[in-house]
Amino acid sequence: MKILKNKEKSAPFNLSKEIKLLPGYIILILWVAFTAVLLGWVVAASLSTTADIFSGDILGFKTGLHFENYVKAWVSSNVSVFFVNSLIYAVLSCVFIILVCAPYAYVLQRFEFKGRKFLTSALAGTMGVPLIMVIIPLYTLVAGAGLLGNAFSNRIVLIVLFVAIKVPYTTTFLMAYFANISSAYEEAAAIDGCHPIKAFWMIVFPLAQGGVVTVTIFNFIAIWNEYFLSLLFVNSEKLRPVALGLFSMINGMKYSGDWSGLFASVIIVFIPTFILYIGLSKKIIGGITGGVKG
Repeated sequence: MKILKNKEKSAPFNLSKEIKLLPGYIILILWVAFTAVLLGWVVAASLSTTADIFSGDILGFKTGLHFENYVKAWVSSNVSVFFVNSLIYAVLSCVFIILVCAPYAYVLQRFEFKGRKFLTSALAGTMGVPLIMVIIPLYTLVAGAGLLGNAFSNRIVLIVLFVAIKVPYTTTFLMAYFANISSAYEEAAAIDGCHPIKAFWMIVFPLAQGGVVTVTIFNFIAIWNEYFLSLLFVNSEKLRPVALGLFSMINGMKYSGDWSGLFASVIIVFIPTFILYIGLSKKIIGGITGGVKG
């Protein structure tokens, strides 16, 4: 016998309510249209020649579609190097952020101990401190310790910095998510003799998958697009992430003039974040609403 799942009943159409929301719909439609036009123009430019871009008839494709712009950008313009660097920074940073922040958020949310309120307040306080206020003494300490002298230590420094600046936000986000998970799961596990640490990783952490995925996506995109820290702490072109690499390409336009290659590079850099948003949009919405309920 089949068990039918209960489906949420859709709310009846309310004309007066929809009219009140009409200005918001109009603004949203205009914003989507504006973004689509800009993105479409960049895609068209990436498939054109530099001469076509400045001719004013970029959508005409008079000389055809130039997919070789992407190959040239990937190989000749070092976009492949920038891409791999950003992938290393973003993936490793996101993994370490979750390994640090998930247990931290769980302990702050579930347990009472001395200093708990102070630590929680400190998290909120550090989120309000601009990075520019601490960047100079931070750079002085790192450079003084000689940690920027070789490629390996330079990568480690950048990953540690990315993790550090994301700890307050990620911990606060996950605390709100853990608040929605019943403590009955841990209590049942404790009765069966399960250690609290094991109960967290085996029971609670999987239940918080929506929040973990959501905050990881936000962190990944922020680190992927990060520019300021990379500008200060990256000493070699071989270590540059995509944001810094694209900026160097823009500066090089006065010598090369390869604008079609630049736009192809922009599209290549844009693809990972676009795929993340499109492919995991439901988890993002579910993760945000799950945190808001807390």
